[in-house]
Amino acid sequence: MDIKEAIRSGLKEFILPELDSIKNENREISIKLDMTNKRLDDINLHLVDQSRRIDETNNRIDETNNRLNRLYEVIVRREEHEKLEWRVIRLEEDVTFLKEKITA
Repeated sequence: MDIKEAIRSGLKEFILPELDSIKNENREISIKLDMTNKRLDDINLHLVDQSRRIDETNNRIDETNNRLNRLYEVIVRREEHEKLEWRVIRLEEDVTFLKEKITA
């Protein structure tokens, strides 16, 4: 039994410290993993918040684009109105000229 005890003692002497070291490293890795998961959760919350803000900004941009589209329509109508007004004035001048030419 001395050989058995000697082998057991030798194994304890070499393997147990290594097992303790592995257990400690495992605890440290577990702690770091928990911290990393917490950080990832924080980043995910931040990304969700950023996404919400981007959606709100996009909605405001859409609103602004709709207003600009309506403004453009009004401006185009105004320009068309001014062109038509100018053409009516020219036609009135032409009619006046033709009337004067006929009566002369």
